[in-house]
Amino acid sequence: MDPTTLDLGLLVLRLGVGLPFALHGFQKLFGWFDGGGFRGTSGWFASLGFGDGRAATLLAGTGEIVGGLGLATGLLTPLAAAAVAGTMTTAAFVNNAENGYWSVAKGWELNGYLVVVAAALAVAGPGALSLDTLLDVPGLLGVGLDGVLGAVAVTVGVLGGWLRWVTRMVPAP
Repeated sequence: MDPTTLDLGLLVLRLGVGLPFALHGFQKLFGWFDGGGFRGTSGWFASLGFGDGRAATLLAGTGEIVGGLGLATGLLTPLAAAAVAGTMTTAAFVNNAENGYWSVAKGWELNGYLVVVAAALAVAGPGALSLDTLLDVPGLLGVGLDGVLGAVAVTVGVLGGWLRWVTRMVPAP
C-alpha cells in the first residue's frame, strides 16, 4: 500500500466527516457529549410525528454511528455512505425543509453537503488508507462497478430517508 496525496485527502475527508457524524449518534442513543440520550431523542422524534420516537431514535442513532464510523475507517464504504445519506435526507426534512436552502436561515444546506460528501466517497471509494483496502474488500459484489454500486447505495439511502419522512404521522398543530 503506497498512499498518494489523493489517499491522504480521502482519509482527511473521511475522518473529518465520519467521526463527528458518529458522535451525533452517540448523543442520540447514549446522551454523550450533551446529547438528549435515547429517552430525550425519542420524545423529540415523537413530537415530529415518528410514533413514540423510539424506532426513529434507534434508526437515526445507529445510522449515524455505523455510517460515521464506516466512513471514518473506510469499511464497507458504499453502505456507510448510504447510512449517512439516508440519515441526512431525513434530517433535512425534519429540521430544515420549511426554512429553505441556506443554513443561515436554518435551511437544509449542511444536510445537502453531507449527502454530497457521502455520495462522492461512495463513488470514488475510500482510498488506500482504509479498512476496505486493508481487508481487500472488492466493492460490495466483487465486480468492477464499485462507483456505480456506490451511487446506487447512496440513492437507496436518500430514497430510504425520504420514505421515512413521508411515512411519519404528521402531528396536529
